[in-house]
Amino acid sequence: MSDEAPQSFARLESGAAWRPGPAELEGARLADFIRAAGVADLESLQARAAVDPAWFWSAAAEDIGIGWQRRPTTILDLAGGAARATWWGGGAFNHALASTEPWAATRPDGEALAWEGEDGEVRRFTWAELDREARRAARRLARLGIGSGSRVGIFLPMLTETVIAVLALGRLGAIFTPIFSGYAAPAVAARLEAFNATHLITADGFYRRGAVIPLKAVADEAVALAPSVRRVIVVPRLAAVPIEMDPERDAPWEDPASLLDAEDASDPVLDAVATTDPEQPYMVIYTSGTTGSPKGTVHVHGGFPIKAAQDLAHTFDLRAGDALCWFTDLGWMMGPWAISGALLLGARLVIYEGAPDWPDPGRLWQLVGTHRITHMGVSPTLIRALRVHGDEPVLAHDRSSLRILGSTGEPWNPDPWDWLFSVVGGGRLPIVNYSGGTEVGGGILGCNLLRPIRSTAFNGPCVGMAADVVDASGAPVRGTVGELAIRQPWPGMTRGFWAEPDDERYLETYWRRVPGLWLHGDFAATDSDGFWYIHGRSDDTLKVAGKRVGPAEVEACAVAHPAVMAAAAIGVPDALKGEAIVVLCVPRPGVAWDPAIALEVSQRVVHELGKPVRPKAVIAVSDLPRTRSGKVMRRVARAAYLGLDPGDLSALENPAAVESIEAAARA
Repeated sequence: MSDEAPQSFARLESGAAWRPGPAELEGARLADFIRAAGVADLESLQARAAVDPAWFWSAAAEDIGIGWQRRPTTILDLAGGAARATWWGGGAFNHALASTEPWAATRPDGEALAWEGEDGEVRRFTWAELDREARRAARRLARLGIGSGSRVGIFLPMLTETVIAVLALGRLGAIFTPIFSGYAAPAVAARLEAFNATHLITADGFYRRGAVIPLKAVADEAVALAPSVRRVIVVPRLAAVPIEMDPERDAPWEDPASLLDAEDASDPVLDAVATTDPEQPYMVIYTSGTTGSPKGTVHVHGGFPIKAAQDLAHTFDLRAGDALCWFTDLGWMMGPWAISGALLLGARLVIYEGAPDWPDPGRLWQLVGTHRITHMGVSPTLIRALRVHGDEPVLAHDRSSLRILGSTGEPWNPDPWDWLFSVVGGGRLPIVNYSGGTEVGGGILGCNLLRPIRSTAFNGPCVGMAADVVDASGAPVRGTVGELAIRQPWPGMTRGFWAEPDDERYLETYWRRVPGLWLHGDFAATDSDGFWYIHGRSDDTLKVAGKRVGPAEVEACAVAHPAVMAAAAIGVPDALKGEAIVVLCVPRPGVAWDPAIALEVSQRVVHELGKPVRPKAVIAVSDLPRTRSGKVMRRVARAAYLGLDPGDLSALENPAAVESIEAAARA
């Protein structure tokens, strides 16, 4: 951390939309943790964590009640340097066992998992039932050749079997890679090949916007391109949909004729989970990346799950018995994060199969009422899309169970943030803005409940993270944009990239640009009031006539115009300025775009950010390229506008947006 004095509560009060009351200041999990840790306040806790991460994570693991198989004798080993830090020496921990067994023993009849399909079907599991299903699935998978160290792809939408598969594989000591359920076959095959997977778990199909997605057919095509896969295990989501089953390769998720699927089936050998080294890998998540091949970030039992649970406890105030629903897919980091974090804390996990606005724009808020969700997670893009339908779809549903709104994925614009706060949250709920990454295993910056919250901002680093904003030399900067950095290791960080034992790409990506610091690739800033802001990815940031501008700043100006629903700011070559700004705008429904609107948007940018960043062009497009998790892919938008190769488009939910931008550029 910098030598700057700790942020004061009074500074953070400036311009706050939400302020903690006595219930939070005295009763939040973070307040309890501060008292248990024996420090004076949050600033003292963060300051000590920044110089003594071993002390902090030992105290945090104790506070959230990590279920060790064997308690560690040492906490942090830096013999290999910060980039190769290891944790929980001498201990044993299996994330899957710790996710169900303690709660099955103490709260067997409490609800652990609720699922709703797009067609309205609902399934619920108690803790005892979820624990039993994980054991049963582990026995079945073991008899299909899966064991310790096996490499398994999970190509499923958010189903109950998705959660059970994660838990079963963890019990067996297998390693899985989560694959986005919207990928086409070549993208699935690329990840299976890179992972050298021997097994794939998929489904016959699932529903999306009322249509059947034939997942097994996609899986078959992918496996044909990935010869390492020897077995395909098929979950029966859509019994009425005929699928091809290869008798030599394919196996059903459940075999009704097998004694293994009997209610009281037991196998003491397979039911006993071997003691697990906390540094044993359990998951490899592939990131899309802007350039180069996807990176397989390696996560271990004692890393990602513990970081997820700690963030949910101390940043989101999630407690045993609460209900977490994050709109995501297993293929995005937030899917495994929600599963591990919620279940380790004894919270109820609520998952949903389909689209958030199907069959009507109130579907997400209907889920809140039906399942009594306390913590709902969304992305800014999702809220921008729902906001255009007005307030009625929100107000028509009971949201009284909500206690926390969470957001991640990209920077906010003020108007959609304010709508989420005032309409969805009724002006009473904190919005916990949260930013980190797949490689981090959770958050770097967040909004804790002991400090005021301001529109679009973070009120500090996530608890325990030694985050800073630095210049090119690594020196702290305040009041100006710099690189988001982390000065100390933490358990959730990736242990490198899969199948790259020399660690060269891992070290070059995060640790070598400023020796000794993890640079995440985000531009960030803190203001004079102590609030933090993300200004976009380093490779997205615009530099116009020597002035660095975050695309989110420009986009906020554009979407403030009543005619604009969404926007993306991209940089294009310019002979005079080096780089100029083009703003791609998605008009609101019913808006007839004309040059006057484009001029008004441009003038707003000038008014807010100054004449040097006046856009070169403001252009209407029908849509922006985005992932299913809601991230706008600016690199794809820029390539489409300039007529360049957009690269890997496998993560796009809406490939037609590329054609829209290409057509607008030619017009």
